[in-house]
Amino acid sequence: MGSPFIRTKDPVLPQKLGRFTQSWKRYSSMIRVVSSTLLRQPPQVADVQHTVWLLDNTAYRYPASHVSGEPHSWRVEVVACVFRKNSRRDISKFVAAIADLIGLDGELGTEKEIRHRIARRLQPFLYQVVADHSMMLEFPLPNHPTQIHEIGPTRENGIVSQVLNTGVRHIEDGLRIWSRVRGVRDRATMETTFAGPEGWLVVSDVDDTIKYTQTSNATGIIRTTFAEEPRPIPGMPQLYSRIERRFEPTWFYLSASPYNLYPFLRGFLRDHFTPGTLILRDSSWLDMSELVKSFTVNTMEYKVDRIRKIRKWFPHRRALCIGDSTQTDPEAYAEIYRRHPEWIHAILIRKVTDVPQMEEKNSSKRFAEAFKDVPKNIWHVFEHPREVYNVLDEIRARDNASFSP
Repeated sequence: MGSPFIRTKDPVLPQKLGRFTQSWKRYSSMIRVVSSTLLRQPPQVADVQHTVWLLDNTAYRYPASHVSGEPHSWRVEVVACVFRKNSRRDISKFVAAIADLIGLDGELGTEKEIRHRIARRLQPFLYQVVADHSMMLEFPLPNHPTQIHEIGPTRENGIVSQVLNTGVRHIEDGLRIWSRVRGVRDRATMETTFAGPEGWLVVSDVDDTIKYTQTSNATGIIRTTFAEEPRPIPGMPQLYSRIERRFEPTWFYLSASPYNLYPFLRGFLRDHFTPGTLILRDSSWLDMSELVKSFTVNTMEYKVDRIRKIRKWFPHRRALCIGDSTQTDPEAYAEIYRRHPEWIHAILIRKVTDVPQMEEKNSSKRFAEAFKDVPKNIWHVFEHPREVYNVLDEIRARDNASFSP
């Protein structure tokens, strides 16, 4: 169900979308001109003139070496986004365009609040990215001096992804630490969780698996992304709490959303679910149609690539994959199983029935084709999370039997 003050059917939606796209393209052209000028400047270390996002992550280490008997040192991939401070622009016309696009009625005195929410969610898409910049990361470790690592330079999209080798072997599994960037305050901290090579791991989709998004509908994506407070899928927080208690896994949340939504989605996860590493697409968008595409286009290829990366970090953990039927989660998880059947121990797919036009995607034929050659005891389709409680018990019992002496 949508909000009571938003119309979900608009016969002139294509025209509205077109007007918004043209306005956005004019704005993004200006941003590209400014960015191209900045690229000609020499590299410099990020300072208080910049806003930095550090994304939470998970440290990993490989098992003990056969030669020395010592475990490998801990490593962690650091992902940072750098924006020019005070690069915000007047976005009132874009807020108005989105309000018009979703049919904002303004009933019950709520329109002002919703427009503020739209502006807040839209703002990160309008930041001017900073390319070719570096920063100094303070990485504190227990019983060791704080490590200082240079991170960067950022790419043209303002993002840097860099693997740090701590050189430290003996750190308690499950430890959480907070790191920061020197000289930058705005969101320039990250939480790192240390996860050993053994145990369980969960790869979870976000949109329409644990968060109501309506990815099968363009207006639904725009409305739930910008105008509404995020809502968890009923029963999923309880299911994930059950998984946390029974399996004590390392959590990865994998979404096809653009990285501009990181603060929004991170807050949602921390409000309703066990914290973990949130992985998003490392590209922004230049018009509204591209935003919609980011949720729906090439999602299988994107997710297979990211899951294979997670497996390289944790090849000896046992993986549970959780997704939904709106996009390509069944096909992506099945592909990973075919490549690494010893790694995937269960695939849980939520059959989405609360959005229209899902008949074909929810058909038995679709699931049978997607999971061809995948054993039936591996994949399970459910409508309500309670339906898989017994499945989790069976997985745990099977695991105990396999690893008992």
